[in-house]
Amino acid sequence: MKVCIASGKGGTGKTLISTSLAAVLSEHEPVQLLDCDVDAPNAHLFLGPSIRQRVPVVVTVPRVDDEACVHCGECAQACRFKAIASLPKATLVYDELCHSCGVCVEACPTGAIAEVEREIGVVEIGSAGDIAFVQGAVHIGEARNGPVIAAVKSYSDRGATVLLDAPPGTSCPVVQTLRGCDLALLVTEPTPFGLSDLRLAVQTARAMGIPFGVVINRDGLGDNRVDAYCETEAIPIWARIPHDRAIAEASARGERAVETSPALRYAVVQVAERIRRFETEAVL
Repeated sequence: MKVCIASGKGGTGKTLISTSLAAVLSEHEPVQLLDCDVDAPNAHLFLGPSIRQRVPVVVTVPRVDDEACVHCGECAQACRFKAIASLPKATLVYDELCHSCGVCVEACPTGAIAEVEREIGVVEIGSAGDIAFVQGAVHIGEARNGPVIAAVKSYSDRGATVLLDAPPGTSCPVVQTLRGCDLALLVTEPTPFGLSDLRLAVQTARAMGIPFGVVINRDGLGDNRVDAYCETEAIPIWARIPHDRAIAEASARGERAVETSPALRYAVVQVAERIRRFETEAVL
């Protein structure tokens, strides 16, 4: 099973749920946690993993041979991302805008363009007790996080329940994290912002054909509009985590609140049971 823990917005407790779920599941089965929030990975703060391997993530970018270039401008016209500028006496390449599509190489009539590797991030592999752990991090200043997310997902263990901690929102990085997952867990909070972004997350999961359930974090904080929406849309609420200062304090200290909060553990165990039930039904 590949289970993506996602949310329409940041700050809903997505990483709290994913790390807590990993801790509970690891008591009975092999578990792997992939932190795909490569712009701001923070699952390691809760798990404290031991990192044993670091693998660079590279992409290809064009390099122009000035002696072979005739400055015809064909490469610049072919590039959809404006990563190449053709001047009368020079051809400039903007690495940060390049999407490694290779069309400039094909468009060059003199073969003056070749591709070279450029490092944009890193994947770190390790473990936290019985939890196998993989996280990615984009280098500061890099705009492309897709290749790093893909690199993190390439380490998925087929022999384990894989939990993917997705980036916040519903943009391309979230879609890339969700792709290929068997199940999505949408974390929200009972506030107007929580409801607004939950709607977007639900639309995304439905458009991708991925089954999902909802976890309401900070239950009791706001109003009942999230409940009403889920009831209207026939969306199952798998668990509720109470608005508890003790959970927030433990999280702020980087501790595993699931080990000290009975309410959080009860909610996470409920989610774990729903995942096992879904897996059994899928096999049958």
